[in-house]
Amino acid sequence: QEKLLSIRAEMCYNTFKEALMDRSNIEKIARTTEEKMLLSKLWDKIQTGVRREIPASTGFLSPSEQHSAKFLFGDLPGLYAFGGYADAERKMLIFLPEYLDGTYLDGEDSPVVCLHAEFYQGDTPTHRDFLGALMGSGVAREAVGDICVGSGCCDFFVTEQIAPYLLQNFTGAGRTKVRLSRISLQDVTIAPAQTKEIRDTLASLRLDSVISSGFRIGRSLAADYVTAGKASIDGLPCEKPDKPVEEGQKISVRGLGKILLSQVNGQTKKGRIGVTILRYI
Repeated sequence: QEKLLSIRAEMCYNTFKEALMDRSNIEKIARTTEEKMLLSKLWDKIQTGVRREIPASTGFLSPSEQHSAKFLFGDLPGLYAFGGYADAERKMLIFLPEYLDGTYLDGEDSPVVCLHAEFYQGDTPTHRDFLGALMGSGVAREAVGDICVGSGCCDFFVTEQIAPYLLQNFTGAGRTKVRLSRISLQDVTIAPAQTKEIRDTLASLRLDSVISSGFRIGRSLAADYVTAGKASIDGLPCEKPDKPVEEGQKISVRGLGKILLSQVNGQTKKGRIGVTILRYI
């Protein structure tokens, strides 16, 4: 009887997975041709792992891409979103069969690799310098996760396939020479991000107003960035300049960078709203 129950449980599990892995959902979820191609690629990779009962992983996904993938895969058993450390922004989707547990994610066989770059502390390479150097090396964006720049060092996350190439060939970011090594994911310690504090008063907490203040650009230009599809709130695209922003939300603008509406401090005597914005350097 126990064997029969085990067989039934396995059948239910497999049926549940098959229901979740319905490729036709891509047509319902995708809003653009580009998104359809991405979801199809993710589906093929994860489906291979599901059917063969082996580990399978995608490339690194932005928060927006992770959001779309969530609609496609739902609560698929054994599917994890992992970027190398707890608060990672860019993450892989990793499918683990029943015989593996979550410890696989940061173990020796993890599909995520952390590379540690050391450089002269007097140099100040930025996130953009490292990303530009990686792209200039011919590395695809999906092969690179978070890039965490600190004082004299930078930890960045890549796929296991590209790590050996970078260890041999990646020697600099911008004008800064770096020494590269691989470190265990269990030993990763991410330094707090460097930010610049901006205190201002706004007429409202509209998205274009917050962007205007945080990046020191005109509000009309800020609105143009939003309507052009270059802005996102907490990783989700937003094309409405009048979208209200709440305290604690992060705003990314392609070509400008990232800011955080750190505090909303109440109204001034003139009826404006005092805010504290952190701009990531």
